[in-house]
Amino acid sequence: MEGGAAGDGAGDRCAGGTGTFPREVVAVHAGAAALLAVALGAVAVRGVADPGVALAFVALIAVGECVRITLPGDREQAPIGAAGALAYALLGPLRGLPTAHGGLQVVAVTGAGLLVAVLLALPAPVLLPRGAGPRRRPPWDDPARRDGAARRLLGVGFAAAVFQPLYTSGLVDRFSAEGPAYGAFLTAVAALAALCDATLAALLRRARSGLRFPAVLEDELRSLFGIGSAIVATGMLVSLAAGEVGLWALPLFCAPLLLAQVSFRRAAGIRATTGQAIASLAKATEVAGYTPPGHARRVADTACALGRELGLSTRELALLEYAALMHDIGQLSLVEPVPDGATALLPDAEQQRIARLGSEVISRTGVPHKVAEQVARLADPCHGPDGTGRPVPLAARIIRVANAHDDLLTAARGRGAGEAVGRLEALEALRLGRGRVYDARVVDALARLGGRGRR
Repeated sequence: MEGGAAGDGAGDRCAGGTGTFPREVVAVHAGAAALLAVALGAVAVRGVADPGVALAFVALIAVGECVRITLPGDREQAPIGAAGALAYALLGPLRGLPTAHGGLQVVAVTGAGLLVAVLLALPAPVLLPRGAGPRRRPPWDDPARRDGAARRLLGVGFAAAVFQPLYTSGLVDRFSAEGPAYGAFLTAVAALAALCDATLAALLRRARSGLRFPAVLEDELRSLFGIGSAIVATGMLVSLAAGEVGLWALPLFCAPLLLAQVSFRRAAGIRATTGQAIASLAKATEVAGYTPPGHARRVADTACALGRELGLSTRELALLEYAALMHDIGQLSLVEPVPDGATALLPDAEQQRIARLGSEVISRTGVPHKVAEQVARLADPCHGPDGTGRPVPLAARIIRVANAHDDLLTAARGRGAGEAVGRLEALEALRLGRGRVYDARVVDALARLGGRGRR
């Protein structure tokens, strides 16, 4: 039920979380903790139904949590653990015999699996006295793992609350386990659980990162067609196969998902290498003396802040950061460097020439084509060159404002102006070009950010 696409490197800095505790995060965590407390209390009073089966699913969930993958935005996910928890929530007959564990035991078993995984992942140095050796962050101190655990408990609890009462009451028996109706029913429940998980994930990411909810929800729903669909399919398959082959279905049908994790891990490695190459290439203009130190990174941070303010998705933010980091690559073709690298102070025709040259270089680096297109268009007028009306990509308009903002601040510092005065002057200069040179929406977004961006 967990999804997303992955990697790390330059493109993930835009979408990274803050690690703080907004009200939404506290509410979700509190709800998950309360549900787990009720479930554990109920199991303690009633006892564990089918303890051998429960122990097998605890082991599967724990192992799945220990074998995690990293997805875009530095998000860690545990596909096998999620699939195992979903399978237990949708478990009906086991080797032809009915089960009676109920929804609360599903939550308790999932919580037990999560706890075992935390204990297994506990680094030994954490147990040492302070100063006795290197100390690593313990698992419970990782916001991503805490969010994932809360989502898992609530999502699995939702699936179990829908399926288990209908199964234990005998209503599900009206569907033949060998016919399409039972499979369709399981599919509907699993799909609802996946939507619940995606909504919770979007809520938590919005609270931690500041991204707009529609954008992060779109990312999470899109991820359902990637690793998310594999998790849902595996969970359903395990629950169905267990009815025929018993607990052997757990390792047998989770193996393909483990292979899928290996593929995702390799893709993440490739993406990380691409991000590192882009970050290194972005520093070429600084090393050659064409731009001031840190200019590319400042422009990228400001562009990312503007992109979040304007509601860009995680993928769009990653591409925006790539383009912002490499927006000055075209300056390497100049015989004489621009003073302070301030391309925003050059004539429009010269800005466009530098942008086109940079785009040609970027197009040969293997990064997505959209990045080169964004750089090629970042000096074009808001409504397209030569009156064609061809829209300039929003990312290009964002980078132009972010670049001009940093160039104007650098020029103000060169004149000895104070930081506050420089920011006011830069914002005022951008407002003078609002709607003509610079996109009005982007300038307004910068004003809402207090003219600060992410500096």
